Amino acid sequence: MVSSVSRRWRARAACVAAAVLGAGLLSTGSAQASVFPCNVSGHVINCSTVTGIDPGSYLQVRQGPGYGYPHQWGWPRLNNGDRVGLACWTTGDGAADNSGYRYWMRIDNGIAFGYVNDWYLSTGGPGSWQQIIRQC
Repeated sequence: MVSSVSRRWRARAACVAAAVLGAGLLSTGSAQASVFPCNVSGHVINCSTVTGIDPGSYLQVRQGPGYGYPHQWGWPRLNNGDRVGLACWTTGDGAADNSGYRYWMRIDNGIAFGYVNDWYLSTGGPGSWQQIIRQC
């Protein structure tokens, strides 16, 4: 038999979960945990963090989805742990560390847009983010 305290607790938990889901603040599936809401210039958007960059190296933001595009103004060099806003995704050149991985994210810092290969972001991969991040 379930006590009335337990029923009230479950009802409150269900209400909180519904409110969080309705606000779009809780992702479905554990792989999506690496894409999270953050504030970029007063707007809440999906974000992720930079990962997999060798010590002493950095990730350079490009003007397009490939290494042949020039560096994008308005962006610093990105290091492991830096947070980036995710505007949309597209395909382009393969990653420097995995030539078969051709997904690029258009990222936003509130000043400028640019592109980085998703291989270097902790997004969880296309199976996780394609449902929540639009294609460019």
